[in-house]
Amino acid sequence: MVRPIQASPMNAKHRFVRWTAALMLAGAVTGVGAQTSGKDPIRIGLLLSTTGGLASVGLPEREGVLLAQKVINARGGVNGRPIEIVSEDDASSPDSAVSKINALLHTQKVKAVIGPSGMAQVVAVGGITQSQKVPLIAFTGLGPAVERDRTCVFHLTPPQELNARAVLAYARDTGVKKIGVLHDSGYGQVVWNSMKGLGGEYGVNFAQVEKFEIAATDITTQAAKVKAAAPDAVVVISTSPVPFRNIRQLKISVPIISVHGTATYETVKAMGDAADNIIHPEFLLAEDPLPSQKEFVEAFRKEYGKLPKHFSAAGWDALMSLAEVLKTAGGDAAPEKLCEGMRRPYQGAMTKYDFSAPDMGGMTLAGFTYSKLVGGRFTRLDYKAAK
Repeated sequence: MVRPIQASPMNAKHRFVRWTAALMLAGAVTGVGAQTSGKDPIRIGLLLSTTGGLASVGLPEREGVLLAQKVINARGGVNGRPIEIVSEDDASSPDSAVSKINALLHTQKVKAVIGPSGMAQVVAVGGITQSQKVPLIAFTGLGPAVERDRTCVFHLTPPQELNARAVLAYARDTGVKKIGVLHDSGYGQVVWNSMKGLGGEYGVNFAQVEKFEIAATDITTQAAKVKAAAPDAVVVISTSPVPFRNIRQLKISVPIISVHGTATYETVKAMGDAADNIIHPEFLLAEDPLPSQKEFVEAFRKEYGKLPKHFSAAGWDALMSLAEVLKTAGGDAAPEKLCEGMRRPYQGAMTKYDFSAPDMGGMTLAGFTYSKLVGGRFTRLDYKAAK
């Protein structure tokens, strides 16, 4: 199974000690770096789900942000001023996110906010940051219609329709006509709501669709119904390892296509032997990075002793893109000037964005990389989605 590169025991102990203070979950203010000039720091808020149900994405997002902070400050900060991160944990709760965003804006006086991790939290706090024209750089794709009017909310992951299209494009282009679907009641339901109306456009038929609860520990019954429909491929929309294990136990031999949320080392490790040969439309293969990803991958491996995936890359991109705007606009620029500066194309480590696009993220099918698990390693496929 996947065994990311591990730090030596001495290095791991050193890193733990070094980062303990910086990674306090609530109200933490990280160090500003020894290579800056002593000028007043630029305060940036970090609002993530580092506990609760979304911690599996919030924690790697935080790793990426803090690594970017360290690199920026080691290079002299932004026009000689260090970046200071003020970190809050919303505990995967929209109500908590609202309380924490108000503390960041009114007490900590941050210039911009990176996060939140979850859609409900982004929707809840986006109205607050938008009213004050403070940039919110969120780890979600465009959600409900209300977000379309929020011109200071930017998105670092694809909208769910784009996730759905990435799956269906691969199915169509590999000759799949008949699809069985297993999706959970949370993230999976949202993606399925976007996918179910696209079958005709992609020339596929959804032969059997089965839903299961997020916390389910066995979905053999649902998987058996999908198998009985004799599909050409099975699409699994969930970040749980359970459906993948049950599919293998039932000896369903057709291709399995997943979504980018499962393309993490932690998730595939939990799948055990079931992980091999699953197709992932995703963004970052640290084993084989693209030229635009190499700097980030190497810095992450050196700092944490393991390989990154796309959630950490998105964290890096959030702060790096904001720092670029701060360098041009100035660290004391009005918040609306930062919003204006953010609205432009940006080549990140995860993918290429266009924050001036109607969905304030601008990600495209061309930005997806397709991988397959082979012997526990993410392996790049020779495939690019055309449309």
